[in-house]
Amino acid sequence: MADPVVIYGDKTSGNCLKVKWTAEHLGLAYDWHDISVLKGETRTDDFLAINPAGQVPCLVRPDGRILAQSNAIIFHLAEGSALIPEDRFDMAKMLEWMFWEQYSHEPYIAVRRFKMAYQGLSPEEIESDLYAKGRRALGVLEMRLLSRDFIVADQLSLADIAIVAYTRVADEGGFDLDEFLNVRAWVNRVETELGIDMDEGRFHAAG
Repeated sequence: MADPVVIYGDKTSGNCLKVKWTAEHLGLAYDWHDISVLKGETRTDDFLAINPAGQVPCLVRPDGRILAQSNAIIFHLAEGSALIPEDRFDMAKMLEWMFWEQYSHEPYIAVRRFKMAYQGLSPEEIESDLYAKGRRALGVLEMRLLSRDFIVADQLSLADIAIVAYTRVADEGGFDLDEFLNVRAWVNRVETELGIDMDEGRFHAAG
């Protein structure tokens, strides 16, 4: 059996859960190290020695090489698997949607969720453009899923894992997935494919 990789992550973070879900779906051995962003554990000297950017997730290979950025990590883990389409154009399309997730989806849906669920801010206290741009991202996703079960081709790919991570908890940021029924059905489909517990990664108030 191959030596396990080490994953440093925070299970409240969709970006970290992407890595966990990918490893588990592929049956890869890993050791998970909990790093709390809220407790400042990404800013300790020990963690900064691993990732000077002070961000999770972070992957350490058995040979000591280190990789950061969630979508880069899952792409590395999934090399040679069915999660990456064999067709070169479909692979590029998968990457297109993974880049879109980090640039046009996560900065609005994940950030608004963090401000509401973890910082306890009311919608009135949060920049209004986060809601508008988050709904726009969900609308783009809704159109993509009008006549398909998955984001790319006809099977689960890394694009689905990347995008579902924060979409599935978008309600915690004040977004109503009942307005995007294709997206809601797709979330359920991907959760089933990955065996995700519906409660995993959701906000739980202390106490």
